[in-house]
Amino acid sequence: MRLNLKFLLISLCVTVALITFALWANCGVGHGFVPKWPQHHGDSADSPFEQTEEIDCIINQEYAIGCRKEGDEVYLPFSFLQKYFDVYGSLNVVDGSRRFDWTHSYGKVNYPKGAYDPRGIFMYFENYNVEMRDRVKCISAIDGVPISTQWESQGYFYATQIAQFGLSHYSKNLTEPEPRRKTVEDGERETATWIVPKGSSMNRTIDRARVGAGAVLSFSTGKSFDTAVVLPMDHVLDLVLSVDVLLKPNSTLCVTLQNRETQKLYHVYYILADLLIGVQDENIYYGIGLNCTGGWKHLTRDLFVDLQKGLPQYASTDKRRKMRRTELKVVEISLLGNGSIDNLTLSTSEHISHFYDAAEWLIRHQDPSTGGWPIPVRRKLGSGFGELARGWYSAMAQGHAISLLARAYYHSKGDKRYLRAALDGLKLFRIPSYQGGVLATFLGKYAWYEEYPTTPHSFVLNGFIYSLLGLYDLNSTAPANQSNEAAVLFEQGMASLKKMLLLYDTGSGTSYDLRHFTLGIAPNLARWDYHATHVNQLLLLATIDPDPLISQTAERWKNYMVGKRAPHN
Repeated sequence: MRLNLKFLLISLCVTVALITFALWANCGVGHGFVPKWPQHHGDSADSPFEQTEEIDCIINQEYAIGCRKEGDEVYLPFSFLQKYFDVYGSLNVVDGSRRFDWTHSYGKVNYPKGAYDPRGIFMYFENYNVEMRDRVKCISAIDGVPISTQWESQGYFYATQIAQFGLSHYSKNLTEPEPRRKTVEDGERETATWIVPKGSSMNRTIDRARVGAGAVLSFSTGKSFDTAVVLPMDHVLDLVLSVDVLLKPNSTLCVTLQNRETQKLYHVYYILADLLIGVQDENIYYGIGLNCTGGWKHLTRDLFVDLQKGLPQYASTDKRRKMRRTELKVVEISLLGNGSIDNLTLSTSEHISHFYDAAEWLIRHQDPSTGGWPIPVRRKLGSGFGELARGWYSAMAQGHAISLLARAYYHSKGDKRYLRAALDGLKLFRIPSYQGGVLATFLGKYAWYEEYPTTPHSFVLNGFIYSLLGLYDLNSTAPANQSNEAAVLFEQGMASLKKMLLLYDTGSGTSYDLRHFTLGIAPNLARWDYHATHVNQLLLLATIDPDPLISQTAERWKNYMVGKRAPHN
């Protein structure tokens, strides 16, 4: 009995093994577990897969590209479609699955959260980070505003960019949480533990020459850095430095930063010099001005920006990447030479200080005779236009400056300096562009405020609308008896916009300007970022003016960004 059971068990195992092998052999010889792409053996109606074939696609009888044919379908490389149709795409992994995302536009539409408030956020500028733009050389330590390299590499003050810098910080102040601040040294309530080398000195004394005299930290050292008064720190995230400084000749305030990942050290120096920025290895220098000798100066510096603007000038090309703010920490503050400091603070942000730096620059640099902020570089808008000589004026710069000054007047609770400067900024809106102003006329009938007062006229759309916003801001903010002129100019401009707006509509996008009309050449199509700006501007204007033309045009132009087109006949 035991032998029979054993024989039966062995027989059963052998039978199962034979059946399994037979099934495996049958699957291997037949269809297989994984389907394979069929070879090209001519047409076969019985094949479960369409045949594929590499073919040439002839593009408009001009040139050929490699394509793929699968059955009745022809596939073109996206790299060709991207360039040919100016579209965008990328392979992405979403929820573990690969997919291809196709977009017609890289622009972004920002819908207004409510009616436009001329005392509030300026458009969507809370999203702007002007100081980190590649065309910004640095933030001047003398004036606290950006230095542009947009049209000249050595750097210059550009009123449009300076106003955008101020407006972005004003808007961020309204949308971001209250900043976190740490007072490091104020000479009285908050005192730090400084290291004072032998032969150097440091003391806290009353400076009676200052308004609201209080204790300040005074220092005196030798000329070499090993004699500097030093404050060791280990401070992260809060990288905006605010400090009142009084430096004597050959004196320096230095902040040492460390990359938390690589441990590399960088030294940012603030010195008595008329220097924009200088770089020597890991040492970055900013001049606070020779005129500061013997006088107090308030500095508000974003240390991350100051470091980042110095890095590309000495970093090797294969390692030239932008740091993250979270990578850095402050490890040391040092004082060399002779001078005093007060109210040394580190914070997450100081938006209002940056805003007022821009406002004060506009006050100091406004031409008193014209009320304008001249652009100190030559500008050639394009072939067929005359060159704009140094000192030209821009309606966009005027409008941005007026928007900022109107907010400064409101925020300062009525500082009339800002109101006077904004009102003086209206003068150029009345002066024809051929006489040095910004006023042009379309077909001898419709008034237009020129971003670029070219010959012949260019009629740039986005700059014109920005100028309208400046006029509206001033009209809404100035006292009633002083706002009439801004109101007239705004209404005049809005009337022109409504008559001319559809001239910019191409049926699939927009034109940047009207050179196709004034020069009789091909349209200057707006890049998607400028097209998105047109849409955003109209969406905002629609909250000011209920005319359906504005809102309907904005909606149609928005649809162009997702591939929709005007119907054909």
